[in-house]
Amino acid sequence: MKLAEQLKLPCGAILKNRIAKAAMTEGLADIHGRPTAELDKLYGLWADGGAGLLLSGNVQIDADHLERPGNVIIDRQPDDEMRAALQRWTAVATRGGTHFWAQISHAGRQTMKAVNPRPKAPSAAKLGLPGGQFGTPIALTEDEILNLVGRFGQAAKTCQDCGFTGVQIHAAHGYLISQFLSPRSNQREDRWGGSLENRARFLMFTVNTIRQLVGPEFPVAVKLNSADFQRGGFAFEDSLHVARWLQDGGVDLIEISGGTYEQPKLLGIEGLEAEEDQNVSLSTLAREAYFVDFAKAMKAEITIPIMVTGGFRTASAMEQALKSGAADVIGLGRPMCVMPEAPKRLLGGMAMLPRTENQLKLFPEWLAGLRKLKLMRGLEGFAVQYWFYSQLYALGRTGRTRLDMTVFTAMREVEAYQKHWLKERRST
Repeated sequence: MKLAEQLKLPCGAILKNRIAKAAMTEGLADIHGRPTAELDKLYGLWADGGAGLLLSGNVQIDADHLERPGNVIIDRQPDDEMRAALQRWTAVATRGGTHFWAQISHAGRQTMKAVNPRPKAPSAAKLGLPGGQFGTPIALTEDEILNLVGRFGQAAKTCQDCGFTGVQIHAAHGYLISQFLSPRSNQREDRWGGSLENRARFLMFTVNTIRQLVGPEFPVAVKLNSADFQRGGFAFEDSLHVARWLQDGGVDLIEISGGTYEQPKLLGIEGLEAEEDQNVSLSTLAREAYFVDFAKAMKAEITIPIMVTGGFRTASAMEQALKSGAADVIGLGRPMCVMPEAPKRLLGGMAMLPRTENQLKLFPEWLAGLRKLKLMRGLEGFAVQYWFYSQLYALGRTGRTRLDMTVFTAMREVEAYQKHWLKERRST
């Protein structure tokens, strides 16, 4: 069984199997950005669940640019309390020989207005979403850009010192590094904008800085959009070029994903505008796994391992992706929210993971007609996302899921929790 095989990374580290728990935002840190007992419990469940690799949710390198309230924050040298909390978290998450990598990130213009009404970004290009949840960004200065590169490096070094076995740089989904890569959000005319080489400079400086600080034997991965799926955005041809540069820069694994908040391909839903076609032939396997064909095309260009996340539910599709060479690691996200032991189940012969999202009743029947509107399609996808957030809350607090929870109940729970977190943080 290919899923059960070990994988040796270019740095020499070995994953015990080919299944990874993909990064999913947990929102369970305390108001200081420290890991909590709830995070320990959650990752203990996943470590015991049989995956070879666990990727954390967003670990933010700037407290003013959170992806959401409750992110873990490493934006300075940790004090004793923070160091102890990180060490407790990593000790639990690495038991059983499991790798645990920190996904280090900065939300840029995708910082909610409630967190920061004037976030920093490559350019002052506002996020094209209705509802007023995101403010108009301020363009970063040269000094601020170089400072952020250093913050990424320091966060990675802190993670290494506190027991993480690797790091993943988040350069996808429309967050800061992805914003630099995309000509839609990066309208700069200096050395950080314009040509692809310039737009990729922030990412490559970050990779090089981290590698210098953590040494050659510590896994450094990158989560990269296959494409933004937006007209005039980061295209697949761009992604191929960047992947080659990352390989030359000493990256050990690239995770292929795609989309932004404006075009949320990562959620498997339609965005608010027509998708930009990418020059990639589609296979039957792509009906299940969103990004597998992009990964296969990329594998023809680079030799370092590739991880594919998004849509996998059947063991046969996972095996096919591995055996065909389209992927070296299979990432699982939502299935691990409702079945933390999913890797063990798959390795033990389970043929199909549960498709819980298909069973959710999202809206009353009187709203069904509105689903045809683009705005409602986007809202529906993010509403489902909140349901999965609540499952993580439940697992972290009690060790059990709440599959009978309605989407509306989940939305209320998440919104209330996030408002309370922000209120408490502001009062400190």
